Amino acid sequence: MIPMIEMQNICVSFRSEQQEKVFGASRKQVLFDVSLSLPKGSCLGILGESGSGKSTLGRVLCGLLKPEKGQVLLDGMSVYRSRQGKRALQNRLSVVFQDYTTSANPRFLIRDVIGEGIRARQRREGIALNYEKEVTRLLDLVGLEASFAGRFPHQLSGGQLQRVCIARAVACKPELILFDEAISSLDTHTQVQIMDLLKELKERLDLTYAFITHDLTAVTYMCDNVLFLYQGRVTEQIAVERLAETKDEYALRLLHSIIDFEA
Repeated sequence: MIPMIEMQNICVSFRSEQQEKVFGASRKQVLFDVSLSLPKGSCLGILGESGSGKSTLGRVLCGLLKPEKGQVLLDGMSVYRSRQGKRALQNRLSVVFQDYTTSANPRFLIRDVIGEGIRARQRREGIALNYEKEVTRLLDLVGLEASFAGRFPHQLSGGQLQRVCIARAVACKPELILFDEAISSLDTHTQVQIMDLLKELKERLDLTYAFITHDLTAVTYMCDNVLFLYQGRVTEQIAVERLAETKDEYALRLLHSIIDFEA
């Protein structure tokens, strides 16, 4: 069975401005031969501490950063080696970011924030939608009343605004959504509410998720599989239900830190 998304031996490095060499700037490698597999309908947690390279991996995954080596495949088609592959990924993927305050234009009404996703779908499918009805439907889908359409982002709580960003992400009818630390700025109670919403939408809309986070507890709550990323290298990819069987030192360290904290 061909995975929806597959990454094969991805390598990425950036120019280092701190270390100058005689013949030019050196480069710092951020990802080392990273491979992963994401089957349709599943949720993969990409877990690592700050500086592990997970956000860089997310940029490669969503088509924003071409790797120096390796390839990204969407249903077996290369994303970075053809315009057709890049376009296919753009049409099928949405992203929800950590900082909902900057990802929603503060001058837009909520109907206009969600409207960005609606317009993207209309351009792609060449269809006309009843704008107000679609905004109301999407607000209801994420658990918000229709009256929120006429508010500005600063008039919403963090959890409410992240629900709006999720509504915008699903407005264009994606098959895959990448969440880049999408719940880390929320309080614990709101995190659980948002994760419950995401699980419901995943089943209801037949979505596939890539869930980037530094929180192992969130991974165990949300994900089917988890990929551990440490200093740009994959240390293990394992089913969440088999986490207790892991022999990976990095995974064990994170597991023990949670156990010690909860104890």
